[in-house]
Amino acid sequence: MTSPVRRPVPEDLSWVLAPLLELPHVRHAAVISGDGLIEGASTGLSRESAEGVAAMMSALQGAARTTTAAFSGTYDVQLRQTVVESNQGWVFAIPAGENTCLAVYAEPEVNMGVVTHQMHVQVASLGAKTMNSPRRTDTVA
Repeated sequence: MTSPVRRPVPEDLSWVLAPLLELPHVRHAAVISGDGLIEGASTGLSRESAEGVAAMMSALQGAARTTTAAFSGTYDVQLRQTVVESNQGWVFAIPAGENTCLAVYAEPEVNMGVVTHQMHVQVASLGAKTMNSPRRTDTVA
């Protein structure tokens, strides 16, 4: 009989979102693992919405890498930033360590440069060790 896989409980990284949520026109932010799990989210984002954001952001990041690889002809693609604009506002995502990203949702009037700069500041303040998120299957009992 094999032992069940034990998954580590990720550290709640919501504290890193506070400075981002203080910026004008920023509504929500989340720290998301590459396999679609929420590691931290703004308090105004419902659990259901946060889980949906995490799943879609994981798919979007994968699609962005694959699209870039197809256009460039190389498969060694490292995303630096993913930006989505809609009539409802902006979604920004940047890598935040291995297998993790930081995502922000803002209203259309937001100053994009200020938001992305502050996102990079927050990622840098965390340090690589804090933000590295192990894959769910890496830890076994």
